Amino acid sequence: LISSATKSLRMEMEILEKKLQDAQMKLAEKDGDREKEIQSLKRLISELEFQLTMEKSNNESFLDKLRKEIKHKSDELEKLTQEKTQLIHSLSQVQEENSLLQDTVRRECEERFELTAALGRAREQVLELRRLSGTLP
Repeated sequence: LISSATKSLRMEMEILEKKLQDAQMKLAEKDGDREKEIQSLKRLISELEFQLTMEKSNNESFLDKLRKEIKHKSDELEKLTQEKTQLIHSLSQVQEENSLLQDTVRRECEERFELTAALGRAREQVLELRRLSGTLP
């Protein structure tokens, strides 16, 4: 009876040891798979960090280009604004000179009209004097 029980316990113990070995193998396999997955995730994280670094670098480079372009455009705008101011000043001077010339032309035309009228009156007086005094050369 003891021998049979011992034999039965040994068989049960062998079965349990086999199950334990199987469980340990499955656990080792799962640990291996988990370790592979961890390594794979670490590689993926490294790749993503590298891509993020590259994107940051590209973005900073792009931002630097934009800043330089904005500075250039700002300088250009300032230059054009100064040119515009100078042109407006020049236009104002030309308009003032034009107004002065128009006023001068108007006065000279009035003087010419007055001189023409005076000349016409003088001719009439000369003709009147000729008629009165006879025909004088």
